[in-house]
Amino acid sequence: MEANPETGPQKGDVQTRWVELVVALLIVVAGLVVIQDSLRVGISWASDGPKAGYFPFYIGVILAISGAVIAAKAVMNWRALADKTFVTRSQLKTVMQMLIPSIVYVTVIAFTGIYVASFIFIAGFMVWQGKYKWWLAIVIAFLICAGLFFMFEVWFLVPLPKGPLEAWLGY
Repeated sequence: MEANPETGPQKGDVQTRWVELVVALLIVVAGLVVIQDSLRVGISWASDGPKAGYFPFYIGVILAISGAVIAAKAVMNWRALADKTFVTRSQLKTVMQMLIPSIVYVTVIAFTGIYVASFIFIAGFMVWQGKYKWWLAIVIAFLICAGLFFMFEVWFLVPLPKGPLEAWLGY
């Protein structure tokens, strides 16, 4: 999305050049982390074949080089990208309305378990974003979480993170 050519990017808009540069640098960092850990576990050949870090090392090298090339292109095109808007303030607000509750949800899983956190997350979103009646949101959230509980814990025997409620119920 491009900004209005007459006014340029508006205050609060995120410019494409910053997004490209930050993402490229994050890719470089990810590649360096992979390289470092591959060196820790070994990247050479052993008597029975490659060590555990052999293939990840080269993936890390490719990531780091790719990120560096993208970062260099972003810097070289810095002026050309000045009028390009990646996301407007209103679009970013909409994204944050999903992202922040999702981060809270993942954090709450550690304390309440996945089923209670999912119940709160589903019901909360149904009421807040979907404008459903609270009693309908509670019923649907309960049915979804109960269905997931039986599917994973009872039928497939796949344990998922649990909290105090599940411990109280004997799971």
